[in-house]
Amino acid sequence: MRSTPLIVMLLLAVAAGPTAATAKDDTANSAAANDAPGKYPLAEQGPEPRPIDPPTREAIQASINRGVDFLLDDQRPDGGWGSPENTKGLNIYAPVPGAHDGFKLAVAGLVVQALCECEDTLDADRRQRVDDALERGAEWMLANHEKVRRSAADAIYNTWGHAYGISGFVALHQRAAGDADLQARLKQAAQFQADQLKRYAYLSGGWGYYDFDHVAKIPGSSPNSFTTATGMISLHDAEAIGVTFPEKLMDKAAASVIRQRNPDFSYAYGEYLMYSPRLGINRPAGSLGRSQACNAALRMWGDDVISDNVLRAWLKRLFARNGWLGIGRKRPVPHESYFQVAGYFYYYGHYYAAMCIDMLPEDERPYYQDHLASILLPLQEKDGSWWDYPFYNYHQQYGAAMSLYCLRHCLHGEPVSPGDDEAVAQAAL
Repeated sequence: MRSTPLIVMLLLAVAAGPTAATAKDDTANSAAANDAPGKYPLAEQGPEPRPIDPPTREAIQASINRGVDFLLDDQRPDGGWGSPENTKGLNIYAPVPGAHDGFKLAVAGLVVQALCECEDTLDADRRQRVDDALERGAEWMLANHEKVRRSAADAIYNTWGHAYGISGFVALHQRAAGDADLQARLKQAAQFQADQLKRYAYLSGGWGYYDFDHVAKIPGSSPNSFTTATGMISLHDAEAIGVTFPEKLMDKAAASVIRQRNPDFSYAYGEYLMYSPRLGINRPAGSLGRSQACNAALRMWGDDVISDNVLRAWLKRLFARNGWLGIGRKRPVPHESYFQVAGYFYYYGHYYAAMCIDMLPEDERPYYQDHLASILLPLQEKDGSWWDYPFYNYHQQYGAAMSLYCLRHCLHGEPVSPGDDEAVAQAAL
């Protein structure tokens, strides 16, 4: 990647908007963004999704039950989830054992977060099984999280383990209210993972997962917009339990995402592609799975240009143009689909869409929740999982975890009694 004059980089950052930390304490104002048109009109317009028949709460609950059952049955004897099995000739580059230590922590973090989210919707028997699974899962994470490191000089997959490990520890910490000793252990673990994100932050800000260009101690290659957004969101959630992270590094991370943002709020795949804005992967169809995460991250950290109008427009675009992501789903070669979409964009994008929905006014959410649920329900596999890319033996687990998180956040209206198995069973037929 050719170097860029500093003045150009500064002008781009200024033109794109403020960094996150400059407005971090003004998140409440950002969350109350009004409907007035903003200075980025291209980001506030787009296609309207087709009308749908909203799924019933019973149908969503039945799907949640099946997904939870899959994760409970899939838990390993040691308490974790996922493994480097089911190999194939098209496996991605993943140096052993380090890459898989990172993948396993990331998957475990997502799974425990999903189980914590769904626990209160379940019947007594499932709730007891979830309680047992979470106890074992927490112990596995606490026993194994510190081994996650950079797997090779050029491969930094541990970033995913640090970020989603934090998500799991935060969820477990919130669930452990009243148990001061356990909460202290979980906070300490989350802080350790935050410190690891500090250690592996890229020179130009944010995070990625390769350093092919420089293989340096401080990664000097291109950070990715979505990987950076993932770290920012996890660290924002971790603040609620007292985890700290250097403001200067968060500023740099936000500035990296903003540099990669196009006027329509599609985001470049990485900084190395930000000067090719019309490349397929950087266009709206290629950014469907990234824009939700990047918009959510910047909104959380106070970027007030991420208005409600921007969130609405990009959620509607995700629903209306879902086929661009769907065509890539389950393809075994990354980026082989239209707009260079890779299969693993799919559930990632919907997971962060659920977070964007939660940022909208409460009375608006059902419309978006219904659309999100109507996409995910038909994609559930016979065994109760969801998956989008054949990824060793991690894909069903992360697909199920992300989908369950979404569906839990799609529940609205009158609750179904957790013990009303007959109503739930009828909806599952």
